[in-house]
Amino acid sequence: MNEPTDPEHPRFIAAAEPLDPASRPTRVRYRVLAFLAAMTFVLYLDRVCIGQAAPFIKSELGLSETQKGYVFAVFTLAYALFEIPTGRWGDRYGSRGVLTRIVIWWSGFTALTGAATGFWMLLGVRFLFGAGEAGALPNSARVLRNWFPDSTRGQAQGLVTTAMLLGGAAAPMVSQSLIDQIGWRWSFAVFGLLGLAWAGSFFLWFRDEPALHPATNDAERALITRGQAHADSHAHGPIPWKRVVACANVWLLGAAMITMTATYYMLFSWYPTYLQEARGATPEQSARLSSLVLGVGAVGCLFAGWFTDWLVKTTGDRRWGRTAQSVFGAGLTTVCILGSVFTDGIMGSAILVALACLGVQLQVPAWWASATQVSGRHLGALFGMMNMIGALGGIASQLFMGRFADFMAGLGYEGRARWDPGFFVYSLVALIGMLIWIAIDPTRPVDDAPASA
Repeated sequence: MNEPTDPEHPRFIAAAEPLDPASRPTRVRYRVLAFLAAMTFVLYLDRVCIGQAAPFIKSELGLSETQKGYVFAVFTLAYALFEIPTGRWGDRYGSRGVLTRIVIWWSGFTALTGAATGFWMLLGVRFLFGAGEAGALPNSARVLRNWFPDSTRGQAQGLVTTAMLLGGAAAPMVSQSLIDQIGWRWSFAVFGLLGLAWAGSFFLWFRDEPALHPATNDAERALITRGQAHADSHAHGPIPWKRVVACANVWLLGAAMITMTATYYMLFSWYPTYLQEARGATPEQSARLSSLVLGVGAVGCLFAGWFTDWLVKTTGDRRWGRTAQSVFGAGLTTVCILGSVFTDGIMGSAILVALACLGVQLQVPAWWASATQVSGRHLGALFGMMNMIGALGGIASQLFMGRFADFMAGLGYEGRARWDPGFFVYSLVALIGMLIWIAIDPTRPVDDAPASA
């Protein structure tokens, strides 16, 4: 009979624990998970809320669609530039202080977005906002690696990412409601306050290592470390850049993230505008449909986190167990984006776009798990590097859609004829993503790469 290998299997726990109930593993790791979920919820709430406010900002500040694209993209540019150094800070100094600084910074510049008086001020504030958010996800990955065993990390990552996407899904409706009541400027101030409350409570309660947290017991610490491929979570010495450059999976995972961010950033930045300008939706209707699209993606991400762990456990295949669902998800995105363009009804089109978003989010927990596996001990920096590469897709996407819409308007096109052709590009990007996922092998990490490029 095959012996169970999951460190959280009841037979393992029973063998490791004395009969004394007081010696059973504490559950502090789940409170850590709740903190991370709350942080990523606020992160995407603050990031996505500008999409619903964009038509009001454009009208009041006199922006073109191209200028809106610059405002969207400059956030992503700053986010990409600061991913590696902020992830590295977490490797060197621990994620507790770094995450606290990140949330305080981004919350302040979220609030200052509402104070913008013109294009250049808005551009500067959004750049600094992006610089502040950089490193949040690499440091979250570090925390999960320190606090959860390999066997449940995909599920934990799925829950954190789902909370993030739920924040994005809630943003259009919450933002529109606040805009209706207090205006778009003060709505950003309200969003900024949420992060400040989180930062204070997190810094007081959290510790980087389970062994340092007074609420954990020996049984929980043993359970976590017994199920980790690398019990020592600290990065020692410089990053082995020659091995990083020579590791194909680093570049493939970065390229896969480009395809995912290109589609998702279009959905949260431009889709509310598309619904109003191309499909004739009211602001309230665009908020509901945008929330539907992003909400379906969030549900898919929750399922995907569980499914990737289940595939690995049942098949024993640590390559296709992580990547098969991503191949399917990218294919689903390809087909559904195309289908939405050829659907006349606004609800039918939105449902297909929601399924396309689902396809994107099926890939995300598998990407997190694969990136964690490939990065090894330098997780903060290398996760940040791959996420930085992926941000290029978001930058290109946000610039493309605004410039494309203005270009088509210059040719005399209006409504759907002005916006719909751009969706063909996103369908092609998703197809490329599917091919990239076929080539990814997360069982070949940086440490196994040749020493020289």
